[in-house]
Amino acid sequence: MRLASFNILHGRSLSDGLVHIERLTSACASLEADVLGMQEVDRHQARSDGRDQTAMVAEAVDAVAWRFEPAIVGEPGGVWRAARERDAGDTGESSYGVGLISRLPVRSWHVVRLAAAPVRSPVYATGSRRVLLLRDEPRVGLAAEVETPAGVMTIATTHLSFVPGWNAMQLRRLTRILRRRTPAAQPCILMGDLNLPGPVARWASGWRSLARLKTFPAPEPRLQIDHALAQGRVPPVRAVRALALPVSDHCALVVDLARG
Repeated sequence: MRLASFNILHGRSLSDGLVHIERLTSACASLEADVLGMQEVDRHQARSDGRDQTAMVAEAVDAVAWRFEPAIVGEPGGVWRAARERDAGDTGESSYGVGLISRLPVRSWHVVRLAAAPVRSPVYATGSRRVLLLRDEPRVGLAAEVETPAGVMTIATTHLSFVPGWNAMQLRRLTRILRRRTPAAQPCILMGDLNLPGPVARWASGWRSLARLKTFPAPEPRLQIDHALAQGRVPPVRAVRALALPVSDHCALVVDLARG
């Protein structure tokens, strides 16, 4: 069974700065993941041609189940509001968040909303050396109960804050909620861009890491901020890879698990 986490940078390529849906869907399909967690995903944004990116990737990989969950409604970096539960359905409004796509059956979905940090924080602008003082955005965790060859697992994805310390608090809250919502004997895996370097993610969560590879920035990564964390009896890891693809400033993190 193959799991993958990919911060898609709304499908933008570093080579030309453009967003082409065919390039995004082809890159995601090349991962051949049974479950794919995506972060920085657009729905109906002008910068990505108004596409529902999760739906289009799901179609390209022949998914049997998928869901997009917005963190904000409006334009990232522009005018927006925090997403609410009623925004999960496609209302036609522009939104931005995470997606979870599965080629395996999904029994149920769960959403965890995470508040934005109350302070601005300096962030390097992608593709430049400029430092921007940015307002944080709300975050969201999306989890699915997936019927895998090794039994039912909870598999989740998220994109945490870039504000140091706040992201660790978000991770602790998210993993506590996932543990509480997951049956005692059922394993749980959290994949995503956690904005936490190296071992900090497993220290903050108390979960074990399934992959320890540098993932950012692509194509010459210097640190790991994209993670796959596990709790419970997860099948053994057979292989892990960090792949630079034709879109995004992150590598996709790929984890192959034994069948059971």
